[in-house]
Amino acid sequence: MEDFSSTMSFNHNKHLKEQFVSNLTGSSLLDIFSISFVIPIIVLLRRAIGFNYVSGSIKSQRSSKKDDGDSATAKYFNAYMVSMAVDFLFIVVPILLIHTVLSEWIHKLALLLTLFLLFLMLVKRYSTSSSPGSHEPCDTVRKSISSFRVAMMDLGVGSFVVANALVSRHARNVFSGGWKIALQSTCPLILLGFARLVSTSGVDYQVHVGEYGVHWNFFFTLAAISLLTSAINVHPQYCGVLGLFILIGYLGMYLIGVQLGYQLFFKNNNSASSHRDQLTRYRVCAVSVLLWLLTLVLNLHVEQVSRRMCNMAYVMLVLAVNFEVLAIFMLSEFTPGSNFTALEGAFDQNLLASFLLANLLTGLVNLSIDTLFASSNQALVILVLYAFVLSFFTGLASFYGFRLKFW
Repeated sequence: MEDFSSTMSFNHNKHLKEQFVSNLTGSSLLDIFSISFVIPIIVLLRRAIGFNYVSGSIKSQRSSKKDDGDSATAKYFNAYMVSMAVDFLFIVVPILLIHTVLSEWIHKLALLLTLFLLFLMLVKRYSTSSSPGSHEPCDTVRKSISSFRVAMMDLGVGSFVVANALVSRHARNVFSGGWKIALQSTCPLILLGFARLVSTSGVDYQVHVGEYGVHWNFFFTLAAISLLTSAINVHPQYCGVLGLFILIGYLGMYLIGVQLGYQLFFKNNNSASSHRDQLTRYRVCAVSVLLWLLTLVLNLHVEQVSRRMCNMAYVMLVLAVNFEVLAIFMLSEFTPGSNFTALEGAFDQNLLASFLLANLLTGLVNLSIDTLFASSNQALVILVLYAFVLSFFTGLASFYGFRLKFW
């Protein structure tokens, strides 16, 4: 009977794949710090190159260029695709390389790219052609691991929670109504969670129990956080204290993120000034350093970082990484080039759609290719093609003004 079920399975190497991602050692905190440091620097260096497409979607272009017709559309499309191609070559490909063939040199690359970024900042500062204030700071992962190990992949869910918390209605001290709106906003997440559960069970897709368990998944986590935070109507000034006291995983992380977002970005948001922006940058950098120090102390003297348990050390690590990335992006005012690339804009407009497409592509690759037996060169080609398809369709959706939004 077991042989028959394995023959009928869409995923013949399911158990081998589950064993492959089990009992791994994860990455060191220094590796995570270095990778999180390098990625935003790569984006800033890409912005300094040029060839940035700044215009909006094709709908806005048609309204402003009615007489040009198809020629204008083709012109804008070609310019947009050139910009997306440059973004892919100078952002996506380097990020893939530092996670694969260049992973052993990540610390040296971090130092080298930092020096290059400092050089560009000096060029921007002493350049007479650059006008001050023309850029604004941008507001804007290796493997799964066992209980007390952590890697870049394990920061995904936590980073999503923190990013939402920093700019949430709670952080902005805007409260809108109760369980009805909360249920309305979480219904799509619950449906997506059940859809993923049914689809993975239907094709006998491998499930790493160490991530969420057998039946739980990413979408259920986000829905639960949304419902719980709607039930706890607390002023953002006290959310951090409450988060420390009720630190039950991602809910505590969300509440701490709400208070940090409120204190740093929205508490004194009535009067905009360059002095206030400068002070915000200093505060974000200081918070990032403090969070990393807390992460090291907790990891060494209290309990090792664990995404599975979502302990205090993991919460501090996720916050530290996100504020590290945010602090580096806020340096964009001091670097040459545009403050936004076409690739960033495309994913920013369709975060949910791009995430769903990435999951579908991941499943398609795992079910159609024996990835365990692929050579290093084949694996790198698969990763590049995967990233290219994801970037291309996300960019195409952005250019034509398509947005997937349920609420």
